[in-house]
Amino acid sequence: MGNGTYEKDDILTLPWLQQMRLRPGMYIGEIGDGSGYHDCIYILLKEVVDNAVDEFIAGHGKQIDISVDYSTGAMSVRDYGRGIPIGTLVDCVGTMNTSGKYRKGAFKYSAGMNGVGAKAVNALSSSFAAKTFRDGKCEEASFERGELVSTQCRESNPGERRGTLIQWQPDATLLPKFTVKEEHVIQRIRMYAYVNPGLKFILNGQEIVEQGGLSDLVQDELGSSALYRPFHIRTDLLEIIFTHTNKYGEEFFGFVNGQYTTDGGTHLTAFQEALTTALNEYAPKKKFDGDDVREGIFACISIWMDEPNFVGQTKVKLAEPGQRIPWVNEWKKEIFTQLHRFPEETAKLLAKVEDSSRIHGQFEEIKKKTRKLAAASVLNIRKLEDCREHLRLDRKGDKRGWGEETMIFITEGDSAGGTVSRARDARYQAVYPLRGKVKNMTDAEQSAIVDNAELYNMVRALGVQDSLDRLRYGKIVFATDADVDGLHIRNLLIAFFMRFLRPLVAEGRVFILETPLFRVRKTKEGGTMRVRYCYSEKEREAAVSELGNGAEQTRFKGLGEITPEDFTEFIGKDIRLLPVTCTQDIDPNKSLAFYMGDNTPARRDYIMRNLVCTEKDIE
Repeated sequence: MGNGTYEKDDILTLPWLQQMRLRPGMYIGEIGDGSGYHDCIYILLKEVVDNAVDEFIAGHGKQIDISVDYSTGAMSVRDYGRGIPIGTLVDCVGTMNTSGKYRKGAFKYSAGMNGVGAKAVNALSSSFAAKTFRDGKCEEASFERGELVSTQCRESNPGERRGTLIQWQPDATLLPKFTVKEEHVIQRIRMYAYVNPGLKFILNGQEIVEQGGLSDLVQDELGSSALYRPFHIRTDLLEIIFTHTNKYGEEFFGFVNGQYTTDGGTHLTAFQEALTTALNEYAPKKKFDGDDVREGIFACISIWMDEPNFVGQTKVKLAEPGQRIPWVNEWKKEIFTQLHRFPEETAKLLAKVEDSSRIHGQFEEIKKKTRKLAAASVLNIRKLEDCREHLRLDRKGDKRGWGEETMIFITEGDSAGGTVSRARDARYQAVYPLRGKVKNMTDAEQSAIVDNAELYNMVRALGVQDSLDRLRYGKIVFATDADVDGLHIRNLLIAFFMRFLRPLVAEGRVFILETPLFRVRKTKEGGTMRVRYCYSEKEREAAVSELGNGAEQTRFKGLGEITPEDFTEFIGKDIRLLPVTCTQDIDPNKSLAFYMGDNTPARRDYIMRNLVCTEKDIE
């Protein structure tokens, strides 16, 4: 808190450059450290590339050269458009609210309208240089932290093509400890390429060009996982392409005047409403709601419009509320026509939406049952050893929640559960012991969860019986023995989560606890005990070699045989967790059906065809 004074000296009028360097977040969004896609280091690149892309959209220049030094953050962008008019370079890159886009005519469509972008890059860079090649001349200007250092104009050298070159080094005093991730840079450039077919980007010598537009985006993202051939709508100012997959959730890519609007906006909400309305008019007896239609959808929407309005300078969300109803009415007609034109694809689309509607209906039935079961009690679950802290999810944007370090161990039986319970840190580690093997739920319906007390109590312990957004722990850890029974229980748990709680797997919240197979220890002179926990034969051999002859070796056959004192050592800061993933499986449902479903002959034949026997096994 301040000292309570408020005098004339507290009122300041800052030059634009000083104000921008004092409050950079107003112009380039979140500062960040480079780990996030929207961190400012990538917004600086975006602002310069935007201007180069605008030249291509206006019909000038078909190539953009980009250089990024991932170690220092130094970047450059060279386009081959018309070039900034000679005599205006210093103002265009160094004077606030100077732009060639205020008047209509010079640029057909543009996302940059405010005369801020290049100036922000200049102001937030320790060094910034701009060159324009035009009319046989080359004008150059150099800046340091936004202040002009030098400028000159000369005759162009032979071979210097028309266009603009911008080079800059982000100011480490304003953007400390940042790193530049190659995957984020490539993703941004690909998004430009998808919506500007034929525009060639050369990124550090790598060519990135997409001739198929949004069709290439769908193919690259989905491969063969689309349930039906995508519907594709094209007009002069609109392109829409959409299909469905068996994945959970919804995925949309929105573009405005060649800009990738990562936070969506009016154009995405208008498309969603138009699609739902068109489907209900096509199949009036069904009456789908938006959640049914969007489940598993993959859609791309690109629009072109005069002077679009965005939320903030970073242009990640379109704000055109007055356009929603006209767009809904226009796009609904386009979609309705497509549905009639391709009846086979429409039938597959409707089948997917009906299936989603059925599943959502089951969820509602489950919610009704669980509310009745829990109406008379608070969280009071048999044998749950809870922790004091819990996860608090932040579902706004892509930020993780508070309490990510919290975890729940799902153990095999009371013996292992008791061991973990005594060894855990009760502040952030909970334990839920299973009673024997859980039921194989691979072929079960969603409503069957409520009828299975063991699984229902586990779901309640996690807090997700009504909504996954209420998850109580940052990590869900399967802690089972390394024997055949333990592996079977682990597989049953994985199958259950993949079948009914797959979004938690996709979010990277489900893990397998790796526990040591051996303990090697030896008492040194003076009574000090040296202990090594080994997770493999190789580690055991290394520990025996290190501790020397006479070392005591213990083989852990189950978690219940490990003392709480031992367990404390490997569920603390050195815990080893193996993540459960499904990112490489195009259709996890088929894998679950094969490995865990009711198809014993097919699975047995597969095992027999792929069984490998060694001479030792035969003996």
